[in-house]
Amino acid sequence: MNEAKFIWMDGKMVPWGEAKVHVLTHTLHYGNAVFEGTRAYQTKDGLAIFRLEDHCKRLYNSTKIVAIDPNIDYETMKQAHIDILKVNDFKENVYLRPLIYLGYGVMGIFHKQAPVNSLIAAWEWGAYLGEEGLENGIKCCVSSITRNPNRSTFGKAKAAANYLNSQMAKFEAVENGFDEALMLDENGFIAEGTGECIFIVRDGKLISPPNDNSLESITQSTVLEIARDMGIEIERRNITRDEIYICDECFLTGTAAEVTPVNSLDHRVIGNGKRGEVTKKLQEAYFDVVFGRDEKYKHYLTYI
Repeated sequence: MNEAKFIWMDGKMVPWGEAKVHVLTHTLHYGNAVFEGTRAYQTKDGLAIFRLEDHCKRLYNSTKIVAIDPNIDYETMKQAHIDILKVNDFKENVYLRPLIYLGYGVMGIFHKQAPVNSLIAAWEWGAYLGEEGLENGIKCCVSSITRNPNRSTFGKAKAAANYLNSQMAKFEAVENGFDEALMLDENGFIAEGTGECIFIVRDGKLISPPNDNSLESITQSTVLEIARDMGIEIERRNITRDEIYICDECFLTGTAAEVTPVNSLDHRVIGNGKRGEVTKKLQEAYFDVVFGRDEKYKHYLTYI
């Protein structure tokens, strides 16, 4: 990991190496915490956070879902994203990780007496699935692990505990020689990747599953908005694994993954095995947006 100088913790800037918690921190044992993944890009006008308001809104929505009462108010948390970037003086693109978690003080399943803590870490980070993957695509498999069903977990919360099955699906995929895994929902349809939403292209039409069994993705929303502005026909519906085998193009989206093509699924080559034309257009447009090169979308950027 690319260490930075400071991590923001409960209103204070703490040196990176001193940002620690107690071993009996409640979240460490029971998994109840919420977090976000947010990016800041080095634009020609300086470092800028992409869709800060939307990420903070989802963070606080998540706390409500999992019954955590934040110890930091919304506006202070939003400003802290800006402050952590200023104090660290980054030179490259940055990934930000805000976390609201249950701290040290009580033990046991009932969590409401546990103290609440907040932090924001930020570090320089490139392409999550590799720079080569952005151009040439990645190899995926359908995981044997099902996406958390709505009957057992709160899928609209970006909660730490929700990612255990994602972690196991990713482990399974990498150990079997793939770059990433796709997870099915409880009805057998493709839900999402381990940390990304999925799109396919068939006959020029852009298709992405609804968010019934996935996180309400900010990057997915951005790509859909860009596609509408381009006049690309969009369909939101369930897709099956075998439809991906025969689609023309496939790509994953997420704050970390950005727009990453998929060149194969379960050893079936997708399209011509390269980044498709629609994917390329949307990927280029997305990077124009986040790097501040498209005036229409500049309202999504918070300049530092």
